[in-house]
Amino acid sequence: MRKLTYFVATTLDGVIAGPDGGDPTGPDGFFTVTPDYLEHLIAHYPETLPGPAREALGITATGTRFDTVLEGRRSYQIGLDAGVADAYPHLRHLVFSRTLTEAPAPAVELVSTDPVARVRELKAEEGGGIWLVGGAELAGALYPEIDELVLKVNPVTVGAGVPVFAGKDGVSPRTFTLTDHTVLPGGTVFLTYARAAA
Repeated sequence: MRKLTYFVATTLDGVIAGPDGGDPTGPDGFFTVTPDYLEHLIAHYPETLPGPAREALGITATGTRFDTVLEGRRSYQIGLDAGVADAYPHLRHLVFSRTLTEAPAPAVELVSTDPVARVRELKAEEGGGIWLVGGAELAGALYPEIDELVLKVNPVTVGAGVPVFAGKDGVSPRTFTLTDHTVLPGGTVFLTYARAAA
């Protein structure tokens, strides 16, 4: 069965975007893309780089982890605002939205139904890993389906903003086991956790 991995950048205080939900790597963002960070992504997660970045860097490697990417409406809007209707043309790209009625790019699959049910269908299909890029509300909705967390912990705090998970009601603890970690010279730490068996 395919795994759902939430692969996301976060601050030390658990924030993935500012209070306005804007691009945390943009001009007004708080994540700095350092050379060592970029080198690590290229070497280990080339499929997670957006198409325009892959093209600019001359990256053709397909990657070995993910062949499908899931994105929430607000996360997808960041790309649309930058003029990119399909940031991941090299992956099967699903956008979860109840407000979009038509996909801005032909290869983007819009999903307006229950995210959990759709992800369970995807997991039952043949293929590689499924990458949840964000945002926080979709991560909150898919919380029970997440099999692996890869947190790119940046050496910064911001005090307020969009948390790693949002939109959840109540407390429902899940236990994860650290399976890998990489500390980059620039201070970013990649932490990989597998969900512990129930």
